[in-house]
Amino acid sequence: MALSNETIKIIKSTAPVLEVHGATITTVFYKNMFINHPELLNMFNEVNQKQGKQQQALANLVYAAAKNIDQLENVLEEVTLVANKHRGLGVKPEHYPIVGKYLLLAIKEVLGDAATDDIMNAWEETYGVIAQVFIDMEEEMYKEAEAQVGGWDGFKDFIITDKVKESNIITSFYLKAKDEKAIANYEAGQYLTIRATIPNEEYMQIRHYTISAAPGADTYRISVKKETDCTPHGKVSTYLHDLVNVGDTIEASAPAGTFILEENERPVTFISGGVGITPMISMLERLSSTQSNRKINFVHGARNESIHAFHDHINELVAALPNASYTYGYSDLDSLNHGDFKGYITKEVLEKTVTEDTLCYVVGPVPFMKHIAQLLKEIGLDDSNIRYELFGPAQDILVESPQA
Repeated sequence: MALSNETIKIIKSTAPVLEVHGATITTVFYKNMFINHPELLNMFNEVNQKQGKQQQALANLVYAAAKNIDQLENVLEEVTLVANKHRGLGVKPEHYPIVGKYLLLAIKEVLGDAATDDIMNAWEETYGVIAQVFIDMEEEMYKEAEAQVGGWDGFKDFIITDKVKESNIITSFYLKAKDEKAIANYEAGQYLTIRATIPNEEYMQIRHYTISAAPGADTYRISVKKETDCTPHGKVSTYLHDLVNVGDTIEASAPAGTFILEENERPVTFISGGVGITPMISMLERLSSTQSNRKINFVHGARNESIHAFHDHINELVAALPNASYTYGYSDLDSLNHGDFKGYITKEVLEKTVTEDTLCYVVGPVPFMKHIAQLLKEIGLDDSNIRYELFGPAQDILVESPQA
């Protein structure tokens, strides 16, 4: 269904308003939707809601869609990213009318008299078109996930076959299909969506965890940092670390995600902070399993030695590759060991491993990724050569380059 020229004109004219009031609109939207449909709390990350991340991410997407309503292909990357997460969460066509109802009500509530009938009608029509884009894309994703060898639809039971402490705060869990069937393959860098039923919790808890091992095994491995800074931020990770043991069952949907290793001959640098190391391990293992001749640099920053996961394993993988290097350091200034650099990753560190044709993968806390992206741009790397993954809702880490 194509939008009329008049509708497109109205929607584009409201984009500046959404840029200003978008987060307020989406906050009202989520509040009212959950009041009337609390069952949907089984599908949403409680932490991202409480921290306002989900609200801001939706506001950004709605604004981008409004601004590009006549050229939606401009936001295809963002739509694909969200659709992958929806497929992992189990979002289905029947959920979209609910979302549309409360999104439109929120626009009307926040904008008040400024939300004229013409504007509301235009947004109702536009939401229908955008929702159908998601529904069609996600339908193909569901079919693909189920049709592949070892694939499945929805959530499936997995047995924990091993639990390995990788550092003081990161533990790996090995998952084997409870039905003992083959598991679906995946691309290095993708994630599993885990659904946990935690004692004394009213709603199920869902989280995305990167698969931290190369494709090809008969198990999945996820490596989880135990979050202790606040509750409920650490609710699921604490449950996994403290209450889930070998032999226990957890649920997972099929692998998903757009942050994947590009398998070509270009030089590649992996730059991670903290638990951001997990997708990098999967990618490095993949390159090792193929005995890649690519120029590979692995750069990692951690707070201190005790929380640095996979250190020995990385050394082994790098040593077995013909053109690989490993650089690491710790930010705790009183740490006894500082590895190859002291403090945070600097431009000088990156200049040793990155050239203008290097493909860089960046994962870690958002401030870390913004810092790294800025440094990469300062040394002349184009945005098109930077790949990054967020463990939470989408946002842009590629800040503007400094003026000369």
